[in-house]
Amino acid sequence: MPIAIIALTLAGFAIGTSEFIIMGLMPEVASSLKVDLPRAGLLVTVYALGVVIGGPILSLATASISRKKTLIGLLMLFVIGNLCCACASGYSTLMVARVLTSLCHGTFFGLASIVATDLVKEEKRTQAIALVFMGVSLANILGVPVGTAIGQALGWRSAFVAVAIIGVLALFGLWRFLPRNLKQQPVSVRNEVQALRHPKVISGLALSVLCNASLFCLFTYVAPILGQVSGASPTQITYILFVLGLGLTIGTYCGGKLGDRQMLPWLTRLSLGLIMVLLLSYFALPHLNITVALLFLWSIIGFAFGPMLQMLVVKHAAEAPLLASAFNQSAFNLGNAIGAWISGTLLAFGTALRELPLAGAMLALIALLLALSLSWRQKHASEPSR
Repeated sequence: MPIAIIALTLAGFAIGTSEFIIMGLMPEVASSLKVDLPRAGLLVTVYALGVVIGGPILSLATASISRKKTLIGLLMLFVIGNLCCACASGYSTLMVARVLTSLCHGTFFGLASIVATDLVKEEKRTQAIALVFMGVSLANILGVPVGTAIGQALGWRSAFVAVAIIGVLALFGLWRFLPRNLKQQPVSVRNEVQALRHPKVISGLALSVLCNASLFCLFTYVAPILGQVSGASPTQITYILFVLGLGLTIGTYCGGKLGDRQMLPWLTRLSLGLIMVLLLSYFALPHLNITVALLFLWSIIGFAFGPMLQMLVVKHAAEAPLLASAFNQSAFNLGNAIGAWISGTLLAFGTALRELPLAGAMLALIALLLALSLSWRQKHASEPSR
């Protein structure tokens, strides 16, 4: 893989750390700002909604700017947003700062996916996308556990300062290694919108929403679940987050490999596997060791979807991929927002933390039915008519 893709991976690491670190620090943030867990969980929801809204708008607004300048500018916005998070004086200002940080997310990953596929041969494209998304997975291995430890030791604000520093290093990497002469075709808003109407693009976007909603029903409150249901100490939670991050990395890598082979059959198998793991987790949560093993498997399966669904959307919007790619990032984060909202709403109405995996399993079941439908349509479309 070209070293320019590694620079994109580093930037993805910074953005992924910023997005997910709030999950590890949620008890500390809630206590510091004097809000309950459901309100603290809204910090995940508003970030995701910022990606949903900002991604498509900024993608079209920056379409005429060179791709290298756009990626660097987006990462500068990211650094400023994290510094604002660190300086936030209260819950409302932190909410606004999270939205500011999120605006670059969808456009960055959408454009980075396109740039990555342009830098490699056709048979390596899903793997190139997976490597970009690997930054997010590595964020969960290193960024979130280390950031959580920093936040617990020095205060949660210090974690956002550390993320901003990583963002500055990523900025240098993009400036130094991204080629200036990246492919860039004239963007037609009409063609971009028409590409979104392709049935497989629509199905891919819907799957992205459902899969991430299922994940974030559990992921948003993973720290309090581990602490209050499984009996993990704060130090143990930090180590468990490291284990989950390792699973996310393995899942992203496997998703890239599988996506270059049999994409739709594997989407179906992964959806079924996700349901089974979530149902088992409901029964296992009071037992810490079994819970960690199941969550490790859950993280592998859950994050294998990312590169496969991104490639599915980009592939079927090949004539006008910019908006479709950004919309898929919006779909991922709309799923994040929906999952976090569903979990927060259930908790507000008295649902126990232990029951959140069941909500995730219901959403994964809907994703399975959609994947089966998409696979069935492709199979019958490829059969010769009689």
